[in-house]
Amino acid sequence: MNDDPYALLGVAKTASQEEIRKAYRKLAKTLHPDLNPGDSAAEERFKAVSSAYSLLSDEEQRGRFDRGEIDASGAERAPQHDFYRHYADADHGGRYSTSAGYEDFADASDIFADLFGEAWRGGGGGGGERRFKMRGQNARYHLEVDFLDAVKGATRRLTLPDGSALDVTIPAGIEDGGTMRLKGKGGPGIGGGPPGDALIEIGVLPHPFYKREGDDIVIELPITIDEAVLGGKVEVPTIGGAVKMTVPKGASSGDTLRLRGRGVAAKGRAAGNQRVVLKVVMPERVDPDLEAFMEDWRKTHAYDPRRTMRMAS
Repeated sequence: MNDDPYALLGVAKTASQEEIRKAYRKLAKTLHPDLNPGDSAAEERFKAVSSAYSLLSDEEQRGRFDRGEIDASGAERAPQHDFYRHYADADHGGRYSTSAGYEDFADASDIFADLFGEAWRGGGGGGGERRFKMRGQNARYHLEVDFLDAVKGATRRLTLPDGSALDVTIPAGIEDGGTMRLKGKGGPGIGGGPPGDALIEIGVLPHPFYKREGDDIVIELPITIDEAVLGGKVEVPTIGGAVKMTVPKGASSGDTLRLRGRGVAAKGRAAGNQRVVLKVVMPERVDPDLEAFMEDWRKTHAYDPRRTMRMAS
């Protein structure tokens, strides 16, 4: 299998972070082990594209990979010094010679201590073991959740590329593209350093009739001709259960009614509202009685709903 992360995700090296995210989401939806039980090939490819996304979604790691500092697995590459060629190609008098002594070189222990902390110098004052602690890498994952789970909160299981599982608590009100940080659930630390974190990007699946705008829920509600003309109480679904709402007499398609406090209740914020957009729907079949009534009505009550459009043109 190709280990080039760009090729695995099917994107160019110049791809934006959004293009990389979309490519991964598309692949994850078809390759996820939960959707392909028993398909080892799909599972292996899912692991590979997840690893590729983990690398490329981190801009710092992506830059290091592009510069050749790390490989596709995130492991350090040996630095490619050209010291030998530089000096070997010089004239005889310039090879391996210097007008100064070892004072040309800074104290290596000081340099590494600056980079990695005093632990590099070793314990005590007698030149103990030189080592350093480094925090583990962050791991990035993508988790698709249902619309209502994102709005109301839920606990969902995330299958990791290595086949293990992680139970994730989805906070109420999280938005599509929001990222959760799970402390200490990333890569292991080096030299006894702390582990990295798991960064979980949430993808919210669309709902058949609810839409979200900020903390408001928007729904298009079909009503009958008689409900539009006469008004009355109708049942409206909300994310918290069905409620009754009054449709005013003479309602038209596009009229918007508001149910206060029936929107998203994210932590630390007041609940949004639910906006109900009315849509007058004709019966599936216009019966003779309705047809005859409308013909008689039009003779004496005709009106022009497009008058203002003609005047403005």
